[in-house]
Amino acid sequence: MTKIISNKTNLKNSHIPVLAEEVIKNLNIRDGLTYVDGTFGAGGHTNMILSSATCNVVSIDRDPSVSIYADKTRKIFPNNFKLINGNIGRLKFLLENNGVKNIDGGILFDLGVSSMQIDNAERGFSFRYDGPLDMRMENSGQSAADIINESDERTLNDIIFTLGEERKARRIANAIVEYRKNKLITSTFELAQIVRSAIGKNPRLKIDPATKTFQALRIKVNNELMEIEKALNDAEDLLSPGARLVVICFHSLEDKIVKNFIKTRSGLTPNPHRHSAKIYSNFNKNTPSFKSITKKVVKADNKEIQINSRSRSAKLRAAERLNKMENAA
Repeated sequence: MTKIISNKTNLKNSHIPVLAEEVIKNLNIRDGLTYVDGTFGAGGHTNMILSSATCNVVSIDRDPSVSIYADKTRKIFPNNFKLINGNIGRLKFLLENNGVKNIDGGILFDLGVSSMQIDNAERGFSFRYDGPLDMRMENSGQSAADIINESDERTLNDIIFTLGEERKARRIANAIVEYRKNKLITSTFELAQIVRSAIGKNPRLKIDPATKTFQALRIKVNNELMEIEKALNDAEDLLSPGARLVVICFHSLEDKIVKNFIKTRSGLTPNPHRHSAKIYSNFNKNTPSFKSITKKVVKADNKEIQINSRSRSAKLRAAERLNKMENAA
């Protein structure tokens, strides 16, 4: 029987896993199986899975700073936990390179930025704290400051409009270009104030005017949407029949990718046009590889939102890998 960790236990931890009971339920955690937490973060979901059954968990994270949390988990579960540093876009390579060729339990992805990254001002993910405009999960490559200061106005508009779904992207892009004529934009507070001044505050919206711009930059810096597409394809190859795929999204673009992947792989939509996204390539609608197990998107209830405000925008979808006989049916 699956053991559910109580909310009381979770509250003692600095990091509260989002949709904890729904993750446990939809992963169908059982003794003796192997699970992958593709987004380890502060280890909330990994510890929850390991506490729910006598199972094994291989966790992955692209952020090197998570090692301190992994050390804590390793002390509690020394024999059935492993952390791999890497990007979920290379999920299959990372696992096979560590001797894991198939997953008989399930794979969990808790997408987006982690609480520990948001709460660290030096990482530059949030305008709640003044810090360098960075946003790199891997501490390497192009930073948000590089994009803001080096991109032309049209490129900035495209990034903010497409990845942030910000309708006032053109005004924001223009304000950024005008501001940097006098000085480079280097801090989170600086950029947030530019955005606020450019578009003003809508009293009907609860979110800060800078939210969507910061979101767009983070997704761009870390190439998040492409990595999700790759990870879903790899998960399909890695999961054994009966194993589960569970994905938590916080952004509509992420959720759209996951929703369409599960619907298409479950045979619930026509085979897409040949120029559609890569996640649909080489798929035959007559041989579904997954069965959707969440008929509707799962969201946090009011009780969880009160305990953990981050869960407010969380959306969970899950599917079960089919076996060959079911594929042929």
